[in-house]
Order: sequence, then structure tokens, then C-alpha cells
Amino acid sequence: MRSTLRFVSMAAVAAALAAVPGAAQKSSGPTERYEMDVATASGFAAMAAGGRGMGSALGMMFGGGPDGKVAYSLDMRLGSIQAPNSPPVRADHFFEPQAKLGKSVPLLGPEPGKWQPREEGNEMPQNVERPKGRLLLFWGCGAKAGPGQPVVIDFAKIAAGQMPPNLFTTTVPRVREVTTANSKSYAGWPNSKSSKQPPAGSSLLGAHRIAGNVGPDISFTLAQDYMPALNASTAAQADGSVMVRWNQLAPATGYVAWAFGGMDRGGAGGDMVWWTSSNAREFGGGLWDWLPPATVAKLVTQKVVMPPAQTSCQIPAEVKKASGDLMLGNLNAFGPEASFAYPPKPAGNAPWAIDWTAKIRFRSHTMLMIGADFGGMGGSGTGGATPAEPAKKKKCKGPLGIPLPDGAC
Repeated sequence: MRSTLRFVSMAAVAAALAAVPGAAQKSSGPTERYEMDVATASGFAAMAAGGRGMGSALGMMFGGGPDGKVAYSLDMRLGSIQAPNSPPVRADHFFEPQAKLGKSVPLLGPEPGKWQPREEGNEMPQNVERPKGRLLLFWGCGAKAGPGQPVVIDFAKIAAGQMPPNLFTTTVPRVREVTTANSKSYAGWPNSKSSKQPPAGSSLLGAHRIAGNVGPDISFTLAQDYMPALNASTAAQADGSVMVRWNQLAPATGYVAWAFGGMDRGGAGGDMVWWTSSNAREFGGGLWDWLPPATVAKLVTQKVVMPPAQTSCQIPAEVKKASGDLMLGNLNAFGPEASFAYPPKPAGNAPWAIDWTAKIRFRSHTMLMIGADFGGMGGSGTGGATPAEPAKKKKCKGPLGIPLPDGAC
């Protein structure tokens, strides 16, 4: 899903802009920490997650939607406080046969001389064309935009150091417990040597083992599999707003949606539009990512995240009007977590020397094509679209100069 977001340059736009108290038990370690992010992508988002990239996903818009398309993706990170016993850093994640990933996949350390993304989220590599013109910010579900909207961000003023005051009401960072910055040794997957994501029919249920040269083996058994797919649809309303509806997912802890409009104007200095379902003026990077259930529960009470029982949200008419013919959006369902540690926590106040910890995080997401006739407006896509018009000779570009498919402008 991360590549999905980068296409519309949300990370680039944002870039322009445990101990428990009173605990008596003492603990040390862990030597190793492991983190595995598990995602289910559906509809157009599945095309990007499936390794064909956002260009293929958007190109499909003009030839019909991806009926029932679902893709799985994994992101795995191993961090250790120890140096490798035989450099370079390397590890392998061993799966059960039902994972359909072979016996194992290799986790490798950062490659010298190659650009590595910063861990804070909202990162942007060098030499990327920044947006021009203005960004209009809207938030909240409803037929009409709330008071004080939109907040207008002039990119020329930001370049001059003028940031609108009180832009964000809360902070929702991307949560990464294992990073290159907090690990003496680090290895991750996918990487330049191995990146093929799980195929259809894959399952993560059962035993997992991670063995490497930076610490003890890590072993755990998963009882939680990939989350179900989100099936979303959009429908224009008589008042000019757009209703988004989706299926309720039993494992979901909460939902958040966003939409981005005016994609064909950013390179030319026109207005772009960014809307989020949050009732607060919150566009934090963690809202596009994985978040712990406890964090999501708190955000639900703050009305930053929609509750797990909610299955619809109305995009205000002002957002649709300002966006033009097409909006590209995303619906994210936060899911559960599974946590493991070895050795098990001792009873009472006995000291706990932790060898390793492992955390597996789940989410499901889908992409929305809003405001154009592709024969299926939601993330699920119904197919049967009218054939696209002949391609234009002139290539059109979206924000940051990213090419859009022929006929998108």
C-alpha cells in the first residue's frame, strides 16, 4: 500500500508541509526485534500491491475495473543490538508450505550507496519535482464541508517558510519499532534480491521461524491470517456529494478514508484537493499505514478514525466540486496485532531477560476511483466499462510531474 500512496504524492505533500509507569518488574533486552506488516489490497489497489505498479493500476481504469482482484503483501524488518557474527547482515524467514513463498525468503541489510528512506514516514527522495499552485484541505464525512474549510496551502508560501498555523490537531506518526536508526544490525524484506509478494491463496497460519547471523532464532505460530478484502463503492448524490460505502470487516479496529483531486493540475500550478474522513483536521502519515489497536481505539474516541461498525462516509459536495471530474482515494481498515516474546514473561517480579520479540500487524485497504465512468466506481470494480477513447498524443502529468495514463487529463 505504501507504493499506492506515493503515486498521488501524499507522502511528498506531507513532507512539504514503553515502559509502563509504576511497573515493578525489571526487564532487559530484547537482543532481537522482529516486525512483519501484513496487508490485503483489493480492487485497483491490488494491481499496485501485486507488483505491477500504480501506472498499471491507473491504466486499467480506462479498460474496466479489476473484478474481485485481491493481492497480499508483506513487509518484514529484523533489528538486533548485536553485530553480525559473519558480515554482512542476513536472515531468512521460513514459512509453512501454505504461504506459497517457497521454503524461505531472505532478509538483507541496507545496500551501501543506495538511497534508503527515512523511517519517520512522509519521506521523499531527492530530486523530486515538488507541487506547484495550491492544496485545498477538507475533512469530515457529510453532505457539506464543515466550518473553516478549506484550509488553503500555497506551495510558493511554504517554500518561503510560511506554514499555516495550527494545521494539525493531533499527531499520528507512522509506527515503526524496528528501524535502521535504532538497530545495530538491520535486515529487511522485500529487497533488491527478493521482492515477489505472496500469490493468491496464500495463508500465514501456522509456524514461522526467522534465523540469521545477528542473534537467536525467532519462532512463533500465527492464528491470525490475512484480513478479508474491502469492497467499496461510491455513488454521486443529488446534492453534489459522493457517498462511499463498504463491507464491514470482522477483524477491523477502525477505518479511515482519504481522496485526492485535481491530479492533472499540480504540475501546471492549479489547485489540488485533499480530503480525509477524519472529523479533526488530521492528515497524519500513520493514517495511511498500520496502527496498533490501542492507538486506533483512542483515535476512534477522538473521531480521527471511524469506528469498526461504520460502513459509509459521505464526501462533501465542496470537495467533489473543487476536485473536478476525477478523484483518487483510499479506504484503510486497521486490523489486529499478534505479539510474541521469548522467554515467556516470568510470574511476579522476577527479572525478565528478553531474547527476542516479534510483532505481526494486519490491515486491509482498497483504492477508490471517484467521479468518472469506469464501469464500476468502487475499489471492487464491476468491469464492463465502455472502451476508452483513442489515446492522445500529448502526455498529461499529475502532481510532482508524475505521468498519468493517456486520456486522464
